Amino acid sequence: MDEKEYFWKTKKRPHKSKPRTKPLPKAKEKYLEAEETLFQELEEHAIGYERKFQFESTKNWRFDFYVVRLRLLIEIVGSPWSVGRGGKKIANSFNKYDLAEEMGYTFVRFEPHQIESGYAINWIQNQLERLEDGTDQTISPNGSN
Repeated sequence: MDEKEYFWKTKKRPHKSKPRTKPLPKAKEKYLEAEETLFQELEEHAIGYERKFQFESTKNWRFDFYVVRLRLLIEIVGSPWSVGRGGKKIANSFNKYDLAEEMGYTFVRFEPHQIESGYAINWIQNQLERLEDGTDQTISPNGSN
């Protein structure tokens, strides 16, 4: 039975199915520029990293960069993977951060202007220097805080 015949017999239109998957939200222009800048700076300073790092394969959670030596997850504000509007997305993002900390990662969120100004790469280099110097201790050697 064709569509017109169905309509005249039932006075209903056939159901049009919607696609089940939603496309990813679009990234903002500032985010794209900041991501490219950070990528170039990490390459230039020969800092080991991974891009679009997914620390748990069962979740659709990604961080923009992962600095391997520091076990540092970097998220740039404005990314399609970062916190969006609405309660469920924010709660989901906090779950992502909590799980990352439980797995031994540290994470940091950078604004695009922090990356463009060079603050982010300087901060990362300082953290690497502290790690190499051995001054990255959270508990003092004698056991007192």
